[in-house]
Amino acid sequence: MSLEENLNRVLDRYDELANLMASEQPPAAEDFAKLSREYAELSPVVEGISELRAAQAEMADLGELMADPDGDEEMKELAEAEFIDLKEKLPDLERRVQLLLLPKDEADSKNAILEVRAGTGGDEAALFAADLFRMYQRYAEARRWKFEIMGVSETGIGGFKEAVASIAGADVFSRLKYESGVHRVQRVPVTESGGRIHTSAATVAVMPEAEEVDVQVDEKDLRIDVFRASGPGGQSVNTTDSAVRITHLPTGIVVSQQDEKSQHKNKAKAMRVLRARLYEAERMARDAERAEARRSQVGSGDRSERIRTYNFPERRVTDHRINLTLHRLDAILNGELDEVVDALTAEDQARKLTEMTG
Repeated sequence: MSLEENLNRVLDRYDELANLMASEQPPAAEDFAKLSREYAELSPVVEGISELRAAQAEMADLGELMADPDGDEEMKELAEAEFIDLKEKLPDLERRVQLLLLPKDEADSKNAILEVRAGTGGDEAALFAADLFRMYQRYAEARRWKFEIMGVSETGIGGFKEAVASIAGADVFSRLKYESGVHRVQRVPVTESGGRIHTSAATVAVMPEAEEVDVQVDEKDLRIDVFRASGPGGQSVNTTDSAVRITHLPTGIVVSQQDEKSQHKNKAKAMRVLRARLYEAERMARDAERAEARRSQVGSGDRSERIRTYNFPERRVTDHRINLTLHRLDAILNGELDEVVDALTAEDQARKLTEMTG
């Protein structure tokens, strides 16, 4: 389908929605809400199309004025200057409309569950996992998102074996979805007396937080075990069976939660993580149907894929998916992630545009 056909299709649908909502027999409340949502989503696209078409119409008028053999020469010069100005703006207007036409990821507007786990590298990997977790916490603070720590398993020397948080705010998942994968660090460990550079890794998983309407979980598919919470080294930190482990029997997904003193609160938190994992599994399964397209994707979300290296001796961060290297390691670990996120988003949009227009 050509760009023009696509634009006409959007305009026709927009008019159809307006007529349906304004009809003498309006649709039922639920359907009306759905139509209103679609109408609101199409509004910026229609605005972009109107701007583009107005520029094209103005260029056509100016072209006629310039070609008029009886026209005033001074007017023709003015028309030519305006024509050149509009011609330069046109590609940007077209690109804006094309970006607005790209299919939306329904999860983009959702909040997210963040999981960071130490990978290969022992204590050093756990220290790096803690650094990454703090990096996302600072990024969330800078964007005024709510960052709620749901559970941390510490190593005792400041490292994290595993840390889980929920992040709520505007466009959280759309900004963080490219972070899933293996993050590698190259540095001299604090524990290393010889000063040799070690390579360690941590895995990051970012999942859209699912509402109950997104994922239906049947109670009979769950096995819920309760046990006593334990701290570092396995010592009991709690005299009641408040920790909760939920196993989703059909998929084998297991979620444990022990940070709260209340069993009820731990169960509620564990269910949030379970829903997010089930929702993410469904999304990945849908994406797998387009396996070839996904292989070229910037944010494939594959947790075994090495996506980024943080090199301390050279103070650089390299994102391997888009060959981006920035010598701003301290700033990035301090939560200044926008430059990386913007570059990943732009690359993903460019690929989708090529697929749409190619």
